Amino acid sequence: MKHPLQGKRILFASVPLDGHFNPLTGLAKYLQQVDCEVRWYTSKIYSEKLKALGIPHYPFVNAEELNGQNLALKLPEIKLAPGPEKGKLYLKNLFINRAKEYYEDIRSIYSTFTFDLLIADSMFSGIPFIRYKLNVPVIAIGVVPLIEDSIDVAPAGRALPPAKDAKTHTAFAEMYRQKYTSINDLIEIYKADLYQHNITVAGSFIFDTLIKEANIYLQIGVPGFEYQRSDLGKNIRYIGALLPHSASGSRSIWHDPRLGKYDAVVLVTQGTVESDATKLLEPTLSAFAGTGTLIVVTTAGHGTEQLREKYPHENVIIEDFIPFDDIMPYTSVYVTNGGYGGTIFSIMNGIPIVAAGVHELKNEVCARIDYFGLGIDLKTETPTPDAIFNAAMSIMRNDSYKKRVIALRDEMKQYDSLALCCRYISQSLDPS
Repeated sequence: MKHPLQGKRILFASVPLDGHFNPLTGLAKYLQQVDCEVRWYTSKIYSEKLKALGIPHYPFVNAEELNGQNLALKLPEIKLAPGPEKGKLYLKNLFINRAKEYYEDIRSIYSTFTFDLLIADSMFSGIPFIRYKLNVPVIAIGVVPLIEDSIDVAPAGRALPPAKDAKTHTAFAEMYRQKYTSINDLIEIYKADLYQHNITVAGSFIFDTLIKEANIYLQIGVPGFEYQRSDLGKNIRYIGALLPHSASGSRSIWHDPRLGKYDAVVLVTQGTVESDATKLLEPTLSAFAGTGTLIVVTTAGHGTEQLREKYPHENVIIEDFIPFDDIMPYTSVYVTNGGYGGTIFSIMNGIPIVAAGVHELKNEVCARIDYFGLGIDLKTETPTPDAIFNAAMSIMRNDSYKKRVIALRDEMKQYDSLALCCRYISQSLDPS
């Protein structure tokens, strides 16, 4: 039977960071398998991954090659910048300044590949340009917690629980005012770029605008892992645990015999962008090396050999990369700096979490983990070994965390992510 999307031409586009690219790969492959013509616009650093996926790749031409691999080299000031300034540097260089460049590239692509739909990660700043200048519908995929402005929720980055009374609502309104005053120069840059192309948009801030200006916004996750909003945008839909494409059937499975020798396994990662192992990897290693708990570390290739030399203990496994599919079934506690994709994987495997992240909206992930009882937020990106050890042990001794994670996993399993995406894609292509 013919699939309703068969023959549709779909362009994917993503900010060149793993947490923005990877979550979309499962959907891209599925659409390709139901005979959509799928192509992808993103940085050259993903050329090999896209080749392996069998998806034609359009690399950046006009857009500056600023990505997860070269960010520290091209913007060395980010490492030493204080919190607010660090955020502004990310905002300006990774998102705002790239919007027009993305549009120029995609307009050129459209001249030879007249795609029916753009599917982009939720922070891809070219969304309004594509929707209004090319007159092509756009679906945005929420690859971070929902950060739409709301009277019920503090501004993104504050990592606060939702409002519970009039006093809190008033405080949140003042926080929004202060936030937009402090970054007004950046808001005006993005508005000016849009106005230059005769585009008028909703939303008071770029990320709020990108949510509101997508034809349909598909949020990875479920209501049970998000703060309730009385003013939730009408274009927002939850799609459950949209996971990256897995090639497990065509690769060797990672395994270590030590996995069967320990009653408890702690897995720690700090993602692919953060290269400073002293923030989370080393404190976790210090906490558990030489104990009766197996500690498994993935480094994303940052200092793997040095860490192996420093922690040669029998109960320590350190690898550049381990597929989550292979290690998470053995894991008792997941220690993370708040990457959203890894958190979703952990939930889907029923694993409670120790969270320690601050920047790039990771504190919002960590805050939700704590608020919904899925684990413990240490509220820092540089926790001590004692803090990590005590949090992990508290989680393993108190089964309430595990029970809440399993309940949320069961809620997520009620969402058929790929089927829901296809339904909403069909609606965006035929709004009637």
